Amino acid sequence: MRAISVSQDIHATPQRIFAVLRDPARHAELDGSGMLRGRPQGPSPLGPGDRFSMGMAQGRIAYRSVNAVVEYDEDRLIAWETSGELRGRRLVGGQRWRYELTPLEDAAAGAATRVTHTYDWSRARFPRLVVELPGYPRRMGPAMARTLERLAAAVRD
Repeated sequence: MRAISVSQDIHATPQRIFAVLRDPARHAELDGSGMLRGRPQGPSPLGPGDRFSMGMAQGRIAYRSVNAVVEYDEDRLIAWETSGELRGRRLVGGQRWRYELTPLEDAAAGAATRVTHTYDWSRARFPRLVVELPGYPRRMGPAMARTLERLAAAVRD
């Protein structure tokens, strides 16, 4: 399977976490990979089928990703698929970024949510060349864990 998932229990309601995840203006703040540069274009907050773009960089190469919300369940699940486009034609991409929110029953902890963050490149164009050979699978796990830490800090009271 071409996917990696990491989970973290965050002390906040699913509603509060979901509100941050569906705001593209917050994505660069949350990014644990260092690739997002912000400057989102598109709707906010995100909803089903919405498309947005984001400033990105890998090393010295700056570009914009085009993203489409492909999974959406209010306060429970949001996922977008990213692609690189030229004149409306998809050249690369197909990777999916997914956040699943599960409320936790723990009266002692107060409101808590398990957030599972998944990077799925099973639909990617040229997965071996674009994702695997550059080593993204081994780097994404730690980067995604940092993203969840940043998400927890963003929703902290």
